Amino acid sequence: MDDEINLRVPGPTPVPPPVREALSHQMMNHRGAEFEAIMAEVHAGLQVFYATNNPVLTFPASGTGGLEAAVVNVLSPGDEVIAVTVGAFGDRFAQIAEVFGLQVHRLDYEWGQAANPADIGALLHELPAARAVLMTQNETSTGVLNPLEEIARTVRATRPDILLLVDAISGLGAAPLLADAWDLDVVVSGSQKAWMVPPGMTMLSVSERAWEAHRSARLPRLYWDFTAARKSNDLGQPPYTPAVSLFYALQVALRLMREEGREAIWARHAALAERTRSGVRRLGLELLADPAHYSPSVTAVRVPEGIDLKKLLKSAQERHNVVFAGGQGRLSGRIFRIGHLGWVDSEAIDRALLALADSLEAQGWAGRPQAAGV
Repeated sequence: MDDEINLRVPGPTPVPPPVREALSHQMMNHRGAEFEAIMAEVHAGLQVFYATNNPVLTFPASGTGGLEAAVVNVLSPGDEVIAVTVGAFGDRFAQIAEVFGLQVHRLDYEWGQAANPADIGALLHELPAARAVLMTQNETSTGVLNPLEEIARTVRATRPDILLLVDAISGLGAAPLLADAWDLDVVVSGSQKAWMVPPGMTMLSVSERAWEAHRSARLPRLYWDFTAARKSNDLGQPPYTPAVSLFYALQVALRLMREEGREAIWARHAALAERTRSGVRRLGLELLADPAHYSPSVTAVRVPEGIDLKKLLKSAQERHNVVFAGGQGRLSGRIFRIGHLGWVDSEAIDRALLALADSLEAQGWAGRPQAAGV
């Protein structure tokens, strides 16, 4: 393992050997019975990890495509929406809504902080015409996990009819999310995160409330149309050419996930996230996120004074084959991020922490740990 790249970015994540093997399979007729069986198994497996009895639709796209699909399928021109944003990806969800001519009321938080359910409830009272709340479960740019269950409970107590659209791209599979029990309407995820599959597929669960809204929604759509996707799925067919190799991969990845178990996967991510944070603290480094809302998927670390981030990232990769992620947007150059989601274990985290310690020491950092990651 030591000569392999230790990819510690928050996506795309490493791919397990059985999944890599599945990706090498020859193409097949995506309209034939063999692919129909694969698609049925994948969709059923997705329902398990979404914790939903509602349909989970799949499209060939990145997660951003899924966010656009969520917006255009349930809303109409001029609709008012509340966009809760705690970082770069919350901003992206809001921007998609703005591009399609929706009236977007932003509820912005300082990057590193989580959303406050009471604030969302108060804004819902102020905006009785709002049709939807858009929010991120796990903010990859800041290492923050929003209190989604509590937020959903507040939203339903305040406005039972409103749509709740959730970007769960980097959270679903790593953190608890129960789409039906929490009464979430459209939940978006992406194959390249906790699912342990390469980029290229987005998956969306759609509630009955969302289907009802879809019937009268008037934003333009063709490729993303939920009705076309569901009709095809009901016939055991994709609506158009799917990402065939990613279905092969996701079939195997879901089998691995079901073998480990949903709750066990959540526990593993929580333990590895704490292992990462503990190792970072031993180095004397400061974390960005509010300690009450740490992400199980990614840890954001402030760059200490006197450390050249570009040299740090280069040293970790060239000397140790460890790849960290830099900051995004307003945090560019101010933080780096350590991904710990998907196919990852304690050995990979410890290797990353030792690489980090050595790369900091190379720049004269005095906070070298006694035993990083242990």
